[in-house]
Formats: sequence, structure tokens, C-alpha cells
Amino acid sequence: MSIKHGVPKKNLMLFSGRAHPELAEEVAKHLNVSITPQSAYDFANGEIFVRFEESVRGCDAFVMQSASAPINQWIMEQLIMVDALKRASAKRITVIMPFYPYARQDKKHKGREPISARLIADLFKTAGADRIMTVDLHTAQIQGFFDGPVDHLFGQTLLSRYIKDNYPASNITVVSPDAGRTKLAEKWADDLGGTPIAFIHKTRDPMRPNEVVANRVVGEVKGRLCVVIDDMVDTGGTIAKAIHQLLDEGATDVVMAATHGVLSGPARERLSECGAKEVIFTNTLPIPDEKRFPQMTVLSIAPLLARAIQQVFEDGSVTSLFDGDA
Repeated sequence: MSIKHGVPKKNLMLFSGRAHPELAEEVAKHLNVSITPQSAYDFANGEIFVRFEESVRGCDAFVMQSASAPINQWIMEQLIMVDALKRASAKRITVIMPFYPYARQDKKHKGREPISARLIADLFKTAGADRIMTVDLHTAQIQGFFDGPVDHLFGQTLLSRYIKDNYPASNITVVSPDAGRTKLAEKWADDLGGTPIAFIHKTRDPMRPNEVVANRVVGEVKGRLCVVIDDMVDTGGTIAKAIHQLLDEGATDVVMAATHGVLSGPARERLSECGAKEVIFTNTLPIPDEKRFPQMTVLSIAPLLARAIQQVFEDGSVTSLFDGDA
């Protein structure tokens, strides 16, 4: 019996949804590839259609979409893209979600509530995703919701490097906006060379979402530059009140750093008027000009995403990008 030997080859193809094409284009430049052309449009009733203009058979597909508003539309578009790739015989499909949607709904707080973060993972698995890549999950446990590899990248590395390059570490206190983020504050403190940490003790009315009722500072902040850290900022109410509290407690200046700038509703006004010296985000989500203000700095996450994609494509180590901490 004769055997036919094929030539094994790998073919990286990058696909982008319509939510944040600028980020995908930047990632493509770092990878030295082009985004695969596609037709994508909405029908009159809101249904989404996607068709790729090139053959994807046997490719290593990376499908990027940032879940900005309208979030449900972009989730559905990415699901349809994954389904189209699966049916077109892509060899492996990696879903890249720089911002994981519904991440705050990772557990039940009361009876008869959903665990929507798990539902998102199930939807992408059913659609045909083999792997998920995301940045700074709201809680690390979400990695376990997906039945397959999850590459959890850390935007903190990019943000803390910017802080080190622009502010003297000797007078910094890292501040968590709530008690639940103290572990993250400790990692930040280590990155910045062992700085002190503090946190805001806050209470909420469970019937009033996105609204803090009262806070107080636990830790030494008087006369220090306070760096308030978080994974995301939505309406900005929590962060703005924390910054006001720190300044009232005698902080010299306050810098805010977060990975995901959701920036819903009154966020721009709250952050621009809260007294912060600088407000720093990455571009995991699109931040249009109308949401920006002079104190805002937006750092690009594209180089990190590109390096991670390259490692996955070459069957390398994503963990090595974070000194073994990913």
C-alpha cells in the first residue's frame, strides 16, 4: 500500500468584528499580517450577516471583537463569525475578547439570578471556539467556565510600567477601590517596587446598582501620590468618589489606572471633574473622542495581544510573557 505524504503547514488568519477595527488593525501590523476581508452587515430587522471573502480551510483562526456598546450586537456578531469559520473548516478557532462581556455576572448573589459569564463561555464553545484569549478578567474564576484553554493576559503589566516611567515610586501608595481588589493592589505594589497599599471600604444599597453609598480609607495616604487601580470603569461613580475621598484624606495627588474604559453615561463628566491628576486606560475597548478629556491617557494593548497570538500560533508559551504569572 502506498502512502501519500503531505507537507504540514500552518496558516495564521486574523479576523475582526466591527466593534473596534482600529485595535485589530494595530494588532495586524504588529503581526505583519492583513485582516481577512469579509462582508458584514445588518438586515433591516437587526439580523447580522457575515461572509469571509477568502478560503479559511485548515487555518489557525483568530477572531477579535471588543464588546463595547451595543454589547449584545457585537457578541452575536462574533458568535456568527465563529460559526462561519467552523462550517468553513478552519482548523483551530481562537476567540479574542480583550474585554470579556458579562464578566461582572460571574456568580449568583441572590436566588433566581443568572451566571451570565458562564453563559457567554458556553455560547462560544457551542459556536465552535477552541480557545479564548482575554485581558484582565473581572474575576479569575471565569477561566474555568470555558471547556478549553483560556489565555488570561494582564494589562496591569502595561499600566504599571507607565506609572514607573512617569511617577517617582518612592512616594506612591497603591489604592484598591474596594476590599475585594486588595490582592490586585498587592500585585501592583510588587510591580512598583514594594510600595504601601490602601483600600476604600465602601457600602452599597443592593437596590441601587452602580452607586456607592459611603466610603472610608483604610491605610496611609496623607502626603502621598495615590494610584487607584481597577479592572474596569463603567459609569465612574465608584472611582470618582474614591478619588474625592483620597484627596479629602490628604493625598498629594491621585492617578487612576484601569484596563477597560467602559465609560457609560456620565463617566466622562465624573472622571474629568473628580480631581485626578491623570486617568489611564488601555484600548481594549474603543474610547471615542467625545469620551476623552485632557487628563486621560490611553495606552495600546495591541503589542501584548500580538505577542500572545504569535505564541499561540507557534505553540509557544503565553505564560512567558508575564514571567510565569499568567
